[in-house]
Amino acid sequence: MSRILVADDEAAIRKVVRDALEKAGHDVETAIDGEEAISLFESAAFDLIVTDLNMPNVDGLELVRRIRRSSVLPVLVLTVRQEEREKVRLLDAGADDYVTKPFGVAELLARARALLRRGHAGSTPLNRFGDIEVNPEARTVVRNGQGVHLTPTEFSLLVTLLGKPGAVWTHRQLIAAVWGSAAGVSSDTLRVHMGSLRRKLETDPDRPKFIRTEPWVGYRFSPEG
Repeated sequence: MSRILVADDEAAIRKVVRDALEKAGHDVETAIDGEEAISLFESAAFDLIVTDLNMPNVDGLELVRRIRRSSVLPVLVLTVRQEEREKVRLLDAGADDYVTKPFGVAELLARARALLRRGHAGSTPLNRFGDIEVNPEARTVVRNGQGVHLTPTEFSLLVTLLGKPGAVWTHRQLIAAVWGSAAGVSSDTLRVHMGSLRRKLETDPDRPKFIRTEPWVGYRFSPEG
């Protein structure tokens, strides 16, 4: 059973999220705004934080920033904002994923499960998905028993994505993780390498099952395909 903190200033949303998570077997604590969430975060241990973006006193964006000062605890943000630049801001601030309101309970629980798996796995990359096996130490990839040659950049991209299954990586985050924040690599360069990686790993690169695109935001690795 995981312990989850839910922060939302709307009582109806808090109840829906809390009921869904508790029904799924989790222990849930709630906060009415970001300020109360910070107080609870500092006084108790949690496995995941689910927070609304728009809240009084301390909003979700500021809550994420404060959490990231001292913790890598997974954070899922609930937002009504559709603009991609706002989603990128959230992810760059340290949020792991987002769900756009109105959302379905099934989607909420799926996002939460993915982040909890990542949190429990720590920083150890997932090394098996579908018919593909990855050995980070030996830097090898095997698909259907056959070796797959990846360039050093492609391998770094893959291992980076595997380290946070289910979470969204922005273009900026991936570039910083693989090339370094001062490398000056463009999003177009990233897309070229990602396209090559998909052609080597996906059955249908035009309809990828594992390496998903979040339009105008970045990429998400989906281990279940």
